[in-house]
Amino acid sequence: MKKNEFRPLFACVSILFASSIVVAQVAPSRLPADRLDGPPLAEVLVLGTYHMGNPGRDIFNMKADDVLAPKRQAEIRELLDVLARFRPTKIAIEANSNSPKIKQYQDYLAGKYELSRDERDQIGFRLGKVLNLPKVYGIDEQEDFSYPTVQDYARAHGREKELESLMAYFGKKMQDDDEFLKSHSVLQMLLRLNSREAVCRDLANYALFAHFGEEGDYAGAGLLTDWYKRNIRIFTHLLNIIVPGDRVLVIYGAGHLRILRQDVQADPTLALRTLEEFAPGPK
Repeated sequence: MKKNEFRPLFACVSILFASSIVVAQVAPSRLPADRLDGPPLAEVLVLGTYHMGNPGRDIFNMKADDVLAPKRQAEIRELLDVLARFRPTKIAIEANSNSPKIKQYQDYLAGKYELSRDERDQIGFRLGKVLNLPKVYGIDEQEDFSYPTVQDYARAHGREKELESLMAYFGKKMQDDDEFLKSHSVLQMLLRLNSREAVCRDLANYALFAHFGEEGDYAGAGLLTDWYKRNIRIFTHLLNIIVPGDRVLVIYGAGHLRILRQDVQADPTLALRTLEEFAPGPK
């Protein structure tokens, strides 16, 4: 090969190399998995909520009053003022990445969608618009919730009353939250749900299912495995939308709080923030 025949090849390689430098400079980097020391690179506030639209998807569900009522709308504005102090750069919601809910936010910005009672609308969409955020992110992952397997195990081992007693305890806690909401604001309700005591209690509720099982038949452990798997996959989806410098508000059902907070706290690239930090009043 003659000397000048290298020139076209060299030119192509030079163009590709230069292009890669431009891309590297323009495209934001992901959080590095191998960064174990130094200050956090991004902040995450995981906001646990009750389901304002009463979808009835859980075993026990709060009976929320009408969040579109004038009194509750004023309270939502109060909540948004508090969350705005965090200055989120991104908002992640309890929806799959390809959920219609993601496009509904775009329609909302364009004046083509009327907000529903759903907390993702009332908190996520409204705050996103106030902050001029171009999109919201769906980070959810669904798993089969194997509660019927636990019921079958209890029935087969004469422990139905024990399981019923446990579930009655969970139901009573939900009723307590219902009563609290009747006489308190939305912000006060969310401060209650996001308190350290409530978050620890919620995980304990799931952990108690591990009592229903034995070697060779891990009925309750299977339910717990499904729950942890779902939440850790949600965390993976969250990591995939974060770049250094982000402040991400995550809006999720309060039952997810403990595991998602643990994941954020365990990651040295992230700093966990809480609702209590930004709410007025004594800390």
